[in-house]
Amino acid sequence: MAPRTKKLINQPETILQDMLEGIASAYPDVVRLTDSGLIIRATPKTTGKVGLVIGNGTGHEPAMIGLVGQGLFDVNVPGEIFAAPGPDRIVEGIKAADLGGGILVCVSHHAGDLMNAEMALELCELEGLENVDMVVLYDDISSAPKGSEPERRGTAGLFFVWKMLGAYAEGDVTLAECKALAEKVRDHTRTLAVAITPGTNPVTGQVMFELPEDELEIGMGVHGEIGQGRQKLTTADDLIDAMLPPILEDLPFTAGDDVLVFINDGGSMTQMELFILYRRVAQRLEEHSINVYSSYIAPYATTQEMAGFALSLCKVDDQLKALWDAPAIGANVRMVKP
Repeated sequence: MAPRTKKLINQPETILQDMLEGIASAYPDVVRLTDSGLIIRATPKTTGKVGLVIGNGTGHEPAMIGLVGQGLFDVNVPGEIFAAPGPDRIVEGIKAADLGGGILVCVSHHAGDLMNAEMALELCELEGLENVDMVVLYDDISSAPKGSEPERRGTAGLFFVWKMLGAYAEGDVTLAECKALAEKVRDHTRTLAVAITPGTNPVTGQVMFELPEDELEIGMGVHGEIGQGRQKLTTADDLIDAMLPPILEDLPFTAGDDVLVFINDGGSMTQMELFILYRRVAQRLEEHSINVYSSYIAPYATTQEMAGFALSLCKVDDQLKALWDAPAIGANVRMVKP
């Protein structure tokens, strides 16, 4: 199965600006595009709240331009395709998110994202910008062993953090409390992904990694980072049966736990496939007496047209359940309980 290299764009050098203008035009009630290329909430939170900022490389939509809005981020600093924004740009995003209650810079753990965020906070200190902090987030069990969690990559399971942290920051809470909440959700989340076919870089047209047609790779990262190894293509049930046990063992998740289940579409999976996969997850969790409090099956972090998915579980208590159930309205996320 060859990747889809044909893309309906204008010019490679205008991809980012064209996309940002498009999302701002499509959802003017939710987001606004600033003259300098930031995606910000169309209607800011009230003065005194904690502002949430994230910078990331584009090409993984809806992350993160689709996650700005009510109950989500205040500002997204979009970088170039698959490249984190620079420190100066992040500082600009921090200033745009300043509501008077402090600013939390959220970092999905990848080397470039972390380095630029750390440099941005140093610049804030030099400029005398106060009450700014950062939180580093990760969830991918394939990228470092148990006991070395801070070395893990940030992947699809961070959607749980964004959703619940976003809801939390709508309330009368402090910067320190927001950071602690983000870390709590992070520490209750585990993710494992699988790739079936690669995506292509929309600027260069180059295939991002090679994968034989009859193979898949468990644990591959969103940019083709090496996973746990390749194996022959198998059935949906057998694949979940291989992926779920290491996720459950890593936290560990145990009988009686309440969990959120997220299946992230890596880019070109069909709804048919995703629901077949979820069916097996639900069966296996029931066998382990683990209760699914809620599920979410959708694209969050894609890699263009890559075929594959990520399976994420988050253990929740009453506090996290209430935050998960809170309204969230972004360009690509509409989560409102009836």
